[in-house]
Amino acid sequence: MDKKLIMNRRTALLGAASLPLAASLSQPVLAAADMMGAGVPLFNRVKLGSFEVTTLLAGNRTVENPQNIFGMNVSAEEFAEASAMARLPIDKAQFFFTPTLVNTGSELVLFDTGLNAKGITAALAAAGYTPDQVDVVVITHSHGDHIGGLSDEGTPTFANARYVTGRVEYDTMVGAENKGFDGKVKPLAEKMSFLEGGGGVASGITAEEAFGHTPGHMAYRLESDGKQLIIAADFANHYVWSLAYPEWEVKFDRDKQAAAATRRKMLDMMAADQIPFIGYHMPFPGIGYVETRGEGYHYTPHSYQLLV
Repeated sequence: MDKKLIMNRRTALLGAASLPLAASLSQPVLAAADMMGAGVPLFNRVKLGSFEVTTLLAGNRTVENPQNIFGMNVSAEEFAEASAMARLPIDKAQFFFTPTLVNTGSELVLFDTGLNAKGITAALAAAGYTPDQVDVVVITHSHGDHIGGLSDEGTPTFANARYVTGRVEYDTMVGAENKGFDGKVKPLAEKMSFLEGGGGVASGITAEEAFGHTPGHMAYRLESDGKQLIIAADFANHYVWSLAYPEWEVKFDRDKQAAAATRRKMLDMMAADQIPFIGYHMPFPGIGYVETRGEGYHYTPHSYQLLV
């Protein structure tokens, strides 16, 4: 081959190889992308038989000094050791507020409403719903982070809904002069029905007494096509510091002895029957399983079991 032709080809190839570098040197330098901060989605949807179950993140916040809330009856050393085993910091904790929306196919049932109307409506919108589509609102108990979204400055958030709560819970609170309850729950009393344990909210949804956290705290069992799930509310407020150690006292439990007994009862039942549950304050999306471990329990987050 002609040497001149060979040299021309080599020169052309070398020139082409250098073009990207040369082009990049001539381009303006772009600013780095903005830091977006940590974040989680506002909803998570799974199937339970013929039901659709959607957990809604209606808010979250960081709380300092968690042993002021959890493990109040154990030493700082024991609390630190258990936290280290779970890879948890002891100076702060992340709280999640997770109402649950259940579409039975005939009714849209919302369990609890978050801290305020803004939070629950934003989560509903992210999941593809509007407040006026909710047919039933179930209040598991009357703490402010569960009833806050019922209304906004006196205007009910769920204009077309009927309301359900436990009889014991309502009767305990109705004369207690509680500002949150009086402002959020009492105005809805005429649209409200009251359940005992075993009472039905809708087809496939049954109330279960889980007293202790509050005097009438209720859990709810979902059943559809042979599948079950427990709406567990606040029977345990942390997946380690409460669930794994059910005798550890929790600041917000009204009757600490009864609350511990309820934790044992519910955890034993869910572990034995392998029933998943939704915990209102569990790490979002709040769905998990429990297994016995020694004298305590272990929480396993849901992965894809209810997606297939």
